[in-house]
Amino acid sequence: MRIDAGGVAADTRQVVSPNCDERPPGCPVTLLVLHSISLPPGEYGGDAIERLFTNRLDPAAHPDFREPAALRVSAHFLVRRDGELVQFVPVQRRAWHAGASSWRGRGRCNDFSVGVELEGTDATAFADAQYERLAELACALRAALPLREFAAHSDLARERKRDPGARFDWARFLAAAVRG
Repeated sequence: MRIDAGGVAADTRQVVSPNCDERPPGCPVTLLVLHSISLPPGEYGGDAIERLFTNRLDPAAHPDFREPAALRVSAHFLVRRDGELVQFVPVQRRAWHAGASSWRGRGRCNDFSVGVELEGTDATAFADAQYERLAELACALRAALPLREFAAHSDLARERKRDPGARFDWARFLAAAVRG
């Protein structure tokens, strides 16, 4: 996999999210933030995540959609359970994924990070295909950006977030992500 000069990953499905903007000038991307998401919670494979990130989630379609439908959020990438990679925002732009956040004393993490959502919950194991695709993506991002750190969304917003959760195998991911 390769990230081109426009910040787009080769061979990924592109779904354009309006929930992004320009990064601050002179702000290098040094952090990859891992999230987990499923809509409705615990259900996989539908189009609700894409609808959420493109402001098309119908709050009447499911009781669990009422609250998130009003949000304006996105991530740079989504790794589906089967390993499919979907890109919503070029990595040169700031996706709105971390919200109020702080990493090692530095706030506004969206400014200097890439957000990757894993289709899943904080209480379930992730699929082998997801780890494989995530490692491939991390290696491509490290080749294209001055990326040097990895964190969980829960590390950036401890009071309000738990994802990707205790079932995420950090040792497995990091061993594969730094080999490339």
